[in-house]
Amino acid sequence: MTETHATISPGAPVFPAGRYGRRRAPGGRGRRTLLAALALVALLGTLTLISFRLYQQYGDPVYDAQVITYTDITDNQVLLEFRVTVPPGGSAVCALRARDRAGAEVAREEVTVTAGPGDRHVTTRHRLATTARPFIGEVLRCRAPA
Repeated sequence: MTETHATISPGAPVFPAGRYGRRRAPGGRGRRTLLAALALVALLGTLTLISFRLYQQYGDPVYDAQVITYTDITDNQVLLEFRVTVPPGGSAVCALRARDRAGAEVAREEVTVTAGPGDRHVTTRHRLATTARPFIGEVLRCRAPA
């Protein structure tokens, strides 16, 4: 017996078996959307955790320095004024350097800076003796004294 269009339910398309591949089940798209959303949430959670750990390790430093100005530049010196943030009443060892116009280092020195009782910020001036005419004075880093 052969089927005719009259015996097939109205509105349902008829495809030859095996010709167009496997048919998708209705509702499969919702499952993929849910899996993609869960993967996205897991990725965002992982990135948030990594960001938090890196901030704890490297962010919000206890020892921080900012150059206020460098003046009195001559052929053999530069006066560097900088501000250091330290633990209250603590001290820090800061590495200072001067460079010439070409970027070559012409002076480097470590200076100990001590805050008064209850103070966190210390503004200090230090004269760096150089081997050539400096162009810029910098604070490379500050750390806890050894």
